[in-house]
Amino acid sequence: MSEWDEKTFAKFAYLGDVRISRDGKQVAYVMTKANLKTDKYDSTIIIEGLKNGERKFIENATMPRFSPDGNKMTIARLNEEKKITELWLYDLRSMSGKKIGEYESIMDVQWGPDSRRILITGFKRRGDEHLYFEDKTPVWFDMKGFLDGEKTMLQLIDTESEEIIDTITIESFALPYFNVAVWHGDKVVYNVPKEENPYKLFDIFIYEDGKSEKIFENVSFRAVDSNGEFLLLLGKPKKEKLSEHDYIYLWDGKEVKPLTERFIYNNWNGKLDAKGNLYFTMAKEGRVNLYKLKNDKLIPIVDENAWVMGFDVSDDGKVAILKETDTRPSEVFLWDGKLKQITDYNGPILAKLKTRPIKHFRFKSLDLELDGWYIKPDIKEGEKAPVIVFVHGGPKGMYGYYFKYEMQLMADKGYYIVFVNPRGSNGYDEDFALRVLERTGLEDFQDIMNGIEEFFKLEPQADRERVGITGISYGGFMTNWALTQSDLFKAGISENGISYWLTSYAFSDIGLWFDKEVIGENPLENENYRKLSPLFHAQNVKAPILIIHSLEDYRCPLDQSVMFYHVLKDLGKEAYIAIFKRGAHGHSIRGSPRHRAKRYKLFMEFFERKLKKYEEGFDIEKILKEEKKEGEV
Repeated sequence: MSEWDEKTFAKFAYLGDVRISRDGKQVAYVMTKANLKTDKYDSTIIIEGLKNGERKFIENATMPRFSPDGNKMTIARLNEEKKITELWLYDLRSMSGKKIGEYESIMDVQWGPDSRRILITGFKRRGDEHLYFEDKTPVWFDMKGFLDGEKTMLQLIDTESEEIIDTITIESFALPYFNVAVWHGDKVVYNVPKEENPYKLFDIFIYEDGKSEKIFENVSFRAVDSNGEFLLLLGKPKKEKLSEHDYIYLWDGKEVKPLTERFIYNNWNGKLDAKGNLYFTMAKEGRVNLYKLKNDKLIPIVDENAWVMGFDVSDDGKVAILKETDTRPSEVFLWDGKLKQITDYNGPILAKLKTRPIKHFRFKSLDLELDGWYIKPDIKEGEKAPVIVFVHGGPKGMYGYYFKYEMQLMADKGYYIVFVNPRGSNGYDEDFALRVLERTGLEDFQDIMNGIEEFFKLEPQADRERVGITGISYGGFMTNWALTQSDLFKAGISENGISYWLTSYAFSDIGLWFDKEVIGENPLENENYRKLSPLFHAQNVKAPILIIHSLEDYRCPLDQSVMFYHVLKDLGKEAYIAIFKRGAHGHSIRGSPRHRAKRYKLFMEFFERKLKKYEEGFDIEKILKEEKKEGEV
């Protein structure tokens, strides 16, 4: 068996953006590999014939989109030299391709009903050579940078003549998480986020023959799919809170019908087949499963301890699925009444690596019954092992049955790994998610502490004198908070977290909406913004802390970590800060390959020195010198 290390992640194949042709005969997906030598990600589109097993490849490509007749495909290709994205059209019979356009950015491509027209969603900025200028909020956005008068652009293009049929300009920026536009028969339906709250309020328009008509105003759902007859809406008719669940609704042109409200749990995605059957994912108690709704009958497609990371549906109801578990990264599956695995890219490496399954437990915390999990390392009878507590992001994130690299890495290094879903997490009823609002760090922190105590009852070999804690985003906040509220933790690694809610409200790309909901209204007067901020409890910190942040994080900006670090140092605490020069909020999974390897190395070495070797200091120069000797990073 091979051992895990900071470079093991580069051995895996990461699959994404799965698509199935409308006739159900072909599946396409993007396979991405991390290349440590070039410090880049190599992405290949793979097209599989489901009957003949034939595989076709398109190198240096993402965003595969089958034409309705299945004979053509559009793909996106990054031109790094020009810093633009190229749109290409491929004939899948001959695998010949031609470039049909260059764009500042492409967010999505969708084929029209006739295998000739396509709809491109992108954006355009002012682009002044010397300055950014903005009169709207926010001024920047994570993964996008400075918005600079950004406008969303929808272009309808004839792929045969390569002519632009029409351009729709939306006077707002496109949120990366949300579908902006969908074909609805020969028409186009598009969502426009409202400036007063672009996460909660939308106007929805329908476009035909050069004219747009508003069909919904100030709603909290958005159009996400259509089969030409029915339009699928995801969200709610009207939300009071951003943290409320999303459900799926059907619009027939006259009225909106709720489809999934009765199932209670939050929906992540939904699609229709040609007959109007609904396929949707649902987050439930650590799982993200996939279901079919046919004539109000709920049919499970994936209903197991797993996460469905993406799916697509053919006209006749076949489903291509990306599914992963706690011990296996995503692979492609096909459902045509029965579920069968199509790919096994990661099988060979997993045969050489030991993966450790997570163990589930339930525990009582205050007024609730909660879910927790742990991973047990290889440990001899009579010995004890240190513990690392992980805290998810959010607070409406969710832990459960998916592949978490850092957890497997540290379990292989001899640590117990413990994680729970405190109140505020996804995967439960809506009230559960709302319980954390304006009380972040209070009962949710007690939930985490109570889960740790229950874990110690289950595993007497876990050493409560050697407990570390770590997390990213809300997990970074909770790491900062935990070290100010409890002496249990002997080391912490806080990543891209929050230390002062007032500057987060004013500085973060989503602070004007998110922070006011999670911490409270009237930030300049509300005492929560001080009381619930770790910065003002920094004098209580006794454990050494490594703070990691990425410079281009506009979600939890760098000020949060720099402030906490400076105050801790001024108080004489043992604190270290590592600032990665590139990378947005999700740098832990989207940073460059060498960036990620360096981060994993810091992660391993800090806990090794503080929970096993009890070393003073943290000799970063020695760690980086060891890296250079290994040659790849």
